[in-house]
Amino acid sequence: MAKYVLFDTETTGNREEDRIIQVGAMIVHDKAHIEVYDELCSTTQPISIEAMEVHHITPDIIEDKVPYRQTEFAAKIEAYNKPENFLIAHNIGFDLGMLEKEGFENRYTLIDTVRCAKHLLPESPYHRLQYLRYALGLYKTEKEEAEKLGITIKAHDAIGDVLVMKLLLSKLVQLTQERFAGVNPMQKMAELTQTPVLVKTFKFGKYKERKIEEIAREDIGYLRWMRNNLDLDEDMVYSLDYYLN
Repeated sequence: MAKYVLFDTETTGNREEDRIIQVGAMIVHDKAHIEVYDELCSTTQPISIEAMEVHHITPDIIEDKVPYRQTEFAAKIEAYNKPENFLIAHNIGFDLGMLEKEGFENRYTLIDTVRCAKHLLPESPYHRLQYLRYALGLYKTEKEEAEKLGITIKAHDAIGDVLVMKLLLSKLVQLTQERFAGVNPMQKMAELTQTPVLVKTFKFGKYKERKIEEIAREDIGYLRWMRNNLDLDEDMVYSLDYYLN
């Protein structure tokens, strides 16, 4: 039976040299068997003030902790590292990148709940985890789920975010079954994870809330400028190329 590894990391920052200082995870074997991991870990990389502002993890909190590679989760994620198992995160590119800095070489089938949410909830103005937590009413059942698993929910805390992600994943499974009847929802979400999303509306910039298709007709130069000068995510790059061509 496939294993489903849901995880989230907190880090010293988001630069190339930054490293993991907290990992939260659930390994779902079946509905009755879920392993929960909530581990702080040390690193020689200083924690940036900007990162502390988000997750509130300060150097003194991790000074007596083991490095990530010596955590229980690090051993577990390696033990199940096979294509028949699923590795799941919200914006998985970032968290997987942090694992790879620790020497992890992925063989899991990947599911990115951000990418899947963009495909399955195209009308939602945002797809951030905490936004969807409230927009989809996930907060209404999270307390019961947390008590069942012995988890304390806090925003921008790795294990708290994993719990919200578990509830989001259930919602995405439901939406996948409704839209793609007769297919394995997890395999379909793995497929959606690898499929770029066509963004239709600007979420930022001087044309915020305007349709990209309209701007392509009115100010094609702005699209070219964005494509050549901004650090954009894969979906926006795909979308700009679509409208430019």
